[in-house]
Amino acid sequence: MTHIVHLQDVCKSFVTEHGQTVCALEKTNLEVTRGEFVCIVGPSGCGKSTLLRIISGLEHADSGQITCAGRPGNKPHRDVGMVFQEYSVLPWRTVLDNVCLGLEFVQEKKSTRIQRATQYLGLVGMARFANAFPYELSGGMRQRVAIARALATGPQVLLMDEPFGALDAHTRILMQKELLRIWRETQKTVILVTHSVDEAVYLADRIVVMTARPGRIRDVIRIDLDHPRERRNPLYGQMTARILDILEEEVVTAGEFCTHS
Repeated sequence: MTHIVHLQDVCKSFVTEHGQTVCALEKTNLEVTRGEFVCIVGPSGCGKSTLLRIISGLEHADSGQITCAGRPGNKPHRDVGMVFQEYSVLPWRTVLDNVCLGLEFVQEKKSTRIQRATQYLGLVGMARFANAFPYELSGGMRQRVAIARALATGPQVLLMDEPFGALDAHTRILMQKELLRIWRETQKTVILVTHSVDEAVYLADRIVVMTARPGRIRDVIRIDLDHPRERRNPLYGQMTARILDILEEEVVTAGEFCTHS
């Protein structure tokens, strides 16, 4: 079994503007197998996004070892693609030019940029909007463009930080289905951070459940349900309830909410 992402004893702290040190991640260990779809859930502020940024190389850990796609995780590189929650497409560039952006950074020649951008716009169902501008697109369409841009550089690992958080409920469900299709067709390794337990159970091979701050990995739960998954399946509901119970316990333990009998 080949691990494409490996984290060992990763720690990260921040200093607030008031000079207070806040521990975001503490002794975090994780291994992700090539081709897996892994979702990360946890209480608000537990370091989920920080963990993703450390894997991507956008953030440096204070200590610990990080390997991603065969390289130390200390700086961004083209083997790791990133999709953010915000619609990160540039409003002054066409859809095609937005998807070409990452290829420009790695100095691919123009003909290659256009060919690869066109290929991945086709993959996400946006080929006919290649000459449109972002203001002409819906939220879901803009996020498809962001996914195409992340894939166009040919990454081995696709990192996604709440990619559907800003979408309405119906569009979010449609985008979940689209993401699974893209994952199956590209066979990429996907690590997705989400606040939605339902979304994690619908998508993931395994779900990483984090503790309240300081963030550590409390449980890694395998989802043994075939795709496409039916939300009406009793096992689906049981898995969702199990993870929600763990998260509630973490929040109560951290003292963020009180429970009353």
